[in-house]
Amino acid sequence: MSLQLSRRAFLGTLLAATGTALAAEPADLAPFDDVMSTFMTDEQPPGAELAVTKDSRLVYARGFGVTAYHGTDAVPPSALFRIASVSKPITAVAVLQLIERGKLALSAGVWELLRLPEPADRRWKHVTIQHLLQHTGGWDRDEKFDPMFLSTEIARALRVPPPAGAAEIIRYMLGQPLDFDPGSRFAYSNFGYCLLGRVIETVSGAPYETYVQHEVLAPLGITRMRLGKTLAAQRAAGEVAYYGQNHYGRAVMGVVGQRVPSPYGTWSLEAMDSHGGWLASAVDLVRFACAFDAPERCPILRPQTIETMFARPEGRAGYDENGTPKPVYYACGWSVRALAAPGRINTWHTGSLSGTSTLLVRRFDGKNWAVLFNMRTARDGRRLAVVIDPLIHRAADRVKHWPETDLFPRLL
Repeated sequence: MSLQLSRRAFLGTLLAATGTALAAEPADLAPFDDVMSTFMTDEQPPGAELAVTKDSRLVYARGFGVTAYHGTDAVPPSALFRIASVSKPITAVAVLQLIERGKLALSAGVWELLRLPEPADRRWKHVTIQHLLQHTGGWDRDEKFDPMFLSTEIARALRVPPPAGAAEIIRYMLGQPLDFDPGSRFAYSNFGYCLLGRVIETVSGAPYETYVQHEVLAPLGITRMRLGKTLAAQRAAGEVAYYGQNHYGRAVMGVVGQRVPSPYGTWSLEAMDSHGGWLASAVDLVRFACAFDAPERCPILRPQTIETMFARPEGRAGYDENGTPKPVYYACGWSVRALAAPGRINTWHTGSLSGTSTLLVRRFDGKNWAVLFNMRTARDGRRLAVVIDPLIHRAADRVKHWPETDLFPRLL
């Protein structure tokens, strides 16, 4: 009841704030205003951002609502959000960049590359970089567990202070059996992308965050993206607050076991760096997405590498049991939908953590968008990003005339 009352009382504030953080308002783009305003009223997240590009030009960027419940600060188009698993395409690009620079290979074995101790399951030695990129490494969180959310348990098992970091999680997983033969099928794995972060560090000789900022983001003019912190007291400048919808859990850091709001200490964001740890604005994310609009002009990957990034994986990851290509598959860091017209694909990624729901979409017709929320779940129990996804597609289809202006120079 208290949640319901607070949301009802908050609605007036939310609607008052919506519209004050507008970066551009061409009348032609009203469908985006309409869908976001209605969605905010219906679902009542504290805040949101939407940025849209057309032919690599930023044509729409707007914040909605407020940065935190019970606050009055409107969300600007430049606010930073935890982007959760939308971090994976960024990590994938960094890995592919190292491959095209001759410092790594898709076929390289991660166990040997990272010089890991002897594993309990010898199949570890057959896991390649390509397997990790395409979630075919052999770990299935639905069959057992996701180690990235077992910080306290892993620390206890290894007799180290919590929270367990990436190194401790990897050491623990070396003692666990794989769930299937590497390469034999797809199973989404945060842990696989944790390993890729360590690969980037080993091959480049730089910390993961430093390499990505210097080699992937800086060439695109993206300067404000950074890795986030778990605790509310360590919130970055310009970062929103996260609303866990009255969900609480046991702290994995600080006073371990203490009851805390779920977005702030029930898991370690620092350990999730390369699979879910980045902070970004919607503008930052669509700038990243635009890098691949014209492969021959991409400043961070060559055209052939971009083709590899979106290519269909072999075997059961890309084809059904009859050998028919799956209409949707996971490539290297992106979900891909093959359209009816040859060569046309839509690519995207979603992100989800307690207090966070995010979506980045690249569409075949030169339109890209990112939408970010500082709450995770819609009224029907689905992720906010999943609910709004078809609505943004319809809004884009309703736009008849796209502005010729570009807001990137103003907002990056």
